[in-house]
Parts: sequence; structure tokens; C-alpha cells
Amino acid sequence: MPLTLSHPVLDEILRKHQVKSNDLAGIDKLFGGADGYYWYHTMRHLCPRDEVMTWPDAESLRAALQAYEDETAAEDEVKPQALKDAHVAAIAQLLSAAG
Repeated sequence: MPLTLSHPVLDEILRKHQVKSNDLAGIDKLFGGADGYYWYHTMRHLCPRDEVMTWPDAESLRAALQAYEDETAAEDEVKPQALKDAHVAAIAQLLSAAG
């Protein structure tokens, strides 16, 4: 099942799970645990506001997110964070249900 990412999809995921956009702990939990909030915002930055991005599977999504993280970390001259399996699983589940 394809994974669909857009700003409206992310907003709907929060609404569906009754999590407010400023609820760091709630977003962490929803998006795979510690650093879930970080990856949620990474997805918001990765996807242009008026566009929809899709991936055929979780591994393609992982590659895109990690590549974006690696690129932005290099620009900021900091070490990139590593996307964990728990984040990928939670994100893939949420994005596939939204698609």
C-alpha cells in the first residue's frame, strides 16, 4: 500500500488521534516514541505545503526521510539523527492509513 504525505494528511492524523500540534509527548508517542516529534516536523519540512508525496513502501519512505535529514544536517554542520525502526513502522502505518 502506498504511503502518502502532505500537510493535510499530517493534520488529519493529529485530529484523528486527538493530538494537538503543540503536544510534544503525544506526537512523540504517535510517531514512534522518543524523537517522534522531531520526525513529524522533518516530514512537514520535507513536503512542500501544497504538494503530496508518495512512496511505494516503508523502505522508500525511510530512504527519503534519512536522505533529507542527512542533507539538512550537513547544511547545518551537525551530525544527522538516525531514523529508528520504531519511527519508520509508526510513520508507515499512519501514512498508509491516511492514503
